[in-house]
Amino acid sequence: MVRTIIQLPEEQAVALERAARRRGVSKAAVVREALGRLLSPEEQGEDEALERALAAAGSFSSGVPDLAERHDDHLAEA
Repeated sequence: MVRTIIQLPEEQAVALERAARRRGVSKAAVVREALGRLLSPEEQGEDEALERALAAAGSFSSGVPDLAERHDDHLAEA
């Protein structure tokens, strides 16, 4: 790991301290997690989006019983 010094506005410093205390982790751990989410949303976001999409597949009903068989007809009607 690389040691880095940052300066925060007072209100962010207080919020960071509260978040760390509430979660039972160090302030550094909270900052690392926040930076991880901010700096690599493409990598993490794609994995999370794929997991959400796979979990949602088949979870909803269109209310159209023959949609799979006649999807072109239904699209043409719309």
